[in-house]
Amino acid sequence: TYDSCEVRPGPNLNMIVGANGTGKSSIVCAICLGLAGKPSFIGRADKVGLFVKRGCLKGVVEIELSNTPTNIVITREIQVVNNTSMWYINRKPSTLKAVEEQVAALNIQVGNLCQFLPQDKVGEFAKLSKTELLEATEKSIGPPEMYQFHCELKNFREKERELEVNMPIVETQRNNCRKISIIKFNNLCKEKSNSLEKMKQRIERYKQDVERYHERKRHLDLIEMLERKRPWVEYENVRQQHEEVKQSRDQAKEEVRNLKERQSPVTKKIQEIEEHYKSLDMKIRDKAAEIKDTSQKCKQKQDALEKKDKQIEEINQALRMKKDEEMDRQKKIHNTRKMIEDWQNELNTMGVCENLQPQIDAVNTELKRLQEERANIDSDVSDLRTEKDNQERDKKRITGCIVELDNIMNMKEEKLKGRFRDTHSALMWLRKNTDKFKKNVCEPMMLAINMKDNRHAKYVENHISSNDMRAFVFESQEDMEMRDHRKLKVNAVCAPSESCAENIPSRPIEELHQYGFFSYLRELFDAPRPVMSYLCSQYRVHDVPVGTEKTKNMIERVIQETKFKQIYAAEEKYIVKVSAYTNQTLSSNTSLRAAQFLTISVDTDERRQLESQQQEINSTLKSLDIQLTTLFERQKHLERRDNELRQQKKELLERGNKRKQLESKIAVKHDSLRQMEQDAINLEEESQQANMKIKEINVQKARLVTELMHLIKNCISLNIIKADLVLQSTTVAAEKNRLELEYKVATVQLRASEERFRELDDRKRVLIENCKELLKKARQVCKLSPDQHLPKEFQTAFQALPNTLEEIDAFLNEEKSRASCFTGLNASVVEEYNKRTQEIQQLMEELEEKKNVLDNYKQNISQVKERWLNPLKKLVEQINEKFSNFFSSMQCAGEVDLHVENEEEYDKYGIRIRVKFRSSTELHELTPYHQSGGEKSVS
Repeated sequence: TYDSCEVRPGPNLNMIVGANGTGKSSIVCAICLGLAGKPSFIGRADKVGLFVKRGCLKGVVEIELSNTPTNIVITREIQVVNNTSMWYINRKPSTLKAVEEQVAALNIQVGNLCQFLPQDKVGEFAKLSKTELLEATEKSIGPPEMYQFHCELKNFREKERELEVNMPIVETQRNNCRKISIIKFNNLCKEKSNSLEKMKQRIERYKQDVERYHERKRHLDLIEMLERKRPWVEYENVRQQHEEVKQSRDQAKEEVRNLKERQSPVTKKIQEIEEHYKSLDMKIRDKAAEIKDTSQKCKQKQDALEKKDKQIEEINQALRMKKDEEMDRQKKIHNTRKMIEDWQNELNTMGVCENLQPQIDAVNTELKRLQEERANIDSDVSDLRTEKDNQERDKKRITGCIVELDNIMNMKEEKLKGRFRDTHSALMWLRKNTDKFKKNVCEPMMLAINMKDNRHAKYVENHISSNDMRAFVFESQEDMEMRDHRKLKVNAVCAPSESCAENIPSRPIEELHQYGFFSYLRELFDAPRPVMSYLCSQYRVHDVPVGTEKTKNMIERVIQETKFKQIYAAEEKYIVKVSAYTNQTLSSNTSLRAAQFLTISVDTDERRQLESQQQEINSTLKSLDIQLTTLFERQKHLERRDNELRQQKKELLERGNKRKQLESKIAVKHDSLRQMEQDAINLEEESQQANMKIKEINVQKARLVTELMHLIKNCISLNIIKADLVLQSTTVAAEKNRLELEYKVATVQLRASEERFRELDDRKRVLIENCKELLKKARQVCKLSPDQHLPKEFQTAFQALPNTLEEIDAFLNEEKSRASCFTGLNASVVEEYNKRTQEIQQLMEELEEKKNVLDNYKQNISQVKERWLNPLKKLVEQINEKFSNFFSSMQCAGEVDLHVENEEEYDKYGIRIRVKFRSSTELHELTPYHQSGGEKSVS
């Protein structure tokens, strides 16, 4: 409204009043920003550049402050482009810090709500705690030293508390300091004295421990010297063992050499006997081979004889089978003649065959008709099943689509439940109790609204308030009253009695394409008719255009030419107003919030269409099931009738065919009888042929027996020769075994000697290594270099100690037992003794020092408290007097008092404001929640 404005307030300015739009906030903002205040003190924009008039590149605030001897002029020049400021004091360039120092010197506090209270910060004043209110009052109207005294008192009290609580209490402090809150000084002194006495008693015990420590150290030194001598004794023992083993090894070596010389002749004689034995063994093997060959031939002759016996048995067996076969033939001939005779008698008793063909033809005709009807029914069943399968597939597909839509709806409901639990509970109740309402009740708008394109959700959410987004839409005012009776704590609105859902926009969208507009808000979403009617009536969504970056780039022209009250362009919302005073068009823009509720959409038309299709399919499936049941029943009936006719036909056919069957059977049996009579066997002839064959086989057997006897005599002579060779071989083998036994005994003795030599040699090497290791260990224990000899002081000390390992170990155990009696002692005993002595001295000095410091703090607190509390009480009394008078003039009541919980807790002092706006109520403390907005502003 203003390009330039100068305001000259009188003294004691404390209120700026005026009609809407006259510039009150401009004056307040200028005072705050011109006196180095931050934009956050005002509670409007967060950047200083946003306070400059739209369309201008910079703005200037100049404030002249009354001062002696000359007034102070502070100038602030704000740049819009880079959001920076230039400062001037008395029209000379300066800095922000210099301006802040100048303002603070005049006790100007634009950040103190008790001194400077913008309209938008009234709520924050009410949120101030009693303690914050007291500090703000001290800073704004109290003497400069009042707030300083208050801070000193809080610091003094904190130090006093630390001194009282943190006095060092020896030994007991570690476990008990957390339990101590406030300890009186006299008790502390008493505890200090007790601690000192305990420390002195402990020092006496430490003195005895120190003496025992030195006694223990003497035993440990003797143990150390014994442990040093022990490796040298071990080394000397091993060295003597090495010399003994070396002599035994040389003797074993000489014994091995003598045994090897005596064993050589025996080895040569064994080799000669070995060769003779191998020759005899070769001859025995040759004879054994000949005997084996002859025995094999004997075996072949015996097998041939057995084979001839088997042939004779087979001939006899064949003859017996011929006799059995002839007997079976005679039996079959007798049985067949008997069977033919029985059938002939039955045939003679059977009458003339009746004519059954007309009955069979009638049954065949009925069967053919039934088969045709069953085929037709099977075809109908197949068609119905195919149709049912198709319907089932469509039903499964539609059910899947509905489930997907339900999942999307469940996601929206979960989001509603997470953000607004009461609204979700009311929604669940509504779905179960829809019958209790006279007219339709629409679910919360965030569920009822479905975006056609989720990218446009941000426009709708920024246009509709968050309270209405979770509000239920009622078509009847009576239904809304039922909600009140049910005490449902949810938002609700009532749709207009006359629907506004079809309202026409002021201009067709086609005319707005030149400005970058592509749609009105109403066309971006779908909603139930009552919801759409409410939104058109309340938010005029049918007449709010939505544009693109093109619209944003030409926004000034769009505002001037289209005359719309609200416009959305890209990521911003523009609100256009006309000043009631100057008739000038004013606009403001804000960035769009990201969409939270409408990013998930469900196509309700699609869902209704799917549900309708699902109902049609269910109806069709039910009809198909009824038709299939009817056809199945008809199929069962036809099948029973078919079985009855087939049984009837079977009985007729059996009656007509029985005579023919008997005649056929008799003819077959006559043929079989003639064949059996022709197959007679001549047993006498068969017996003669068998005897001839047996005689011929017996001649062959006699020849085989003669050959077998010759082979047996040859085999006996070969066995006699082999037995003589075996006897010779046995004699040679005995001699060989005797020599080998002697050789073996000598070899065992030689191996034992060699094994003993190797053991002694290995033991010699091990003892050499042990000597080296023990010598090295002995030198290390005594901390000697490899070439260094044992010092004389060690030799002298070793002479006084035992010379055997048993005596040294016994002496060591005795000394260790004595040293172990001094338990719990170490080198730290002496250090602890000295440390405790120093602690006693330090504790005595610290006790005296703390006592003096605490006395000084108490004296300082008493002096500062008197200088702070008395002026503060007078100041609060003056504020209370004027505050009460002001409220009395409005027929209300109010008072201000100093609130104290504990006189010693200075950080909990505070100012309490209590007000009463109605005669029927009591005084209530001013809080952010109890009073209304107007009552808080007045207070």
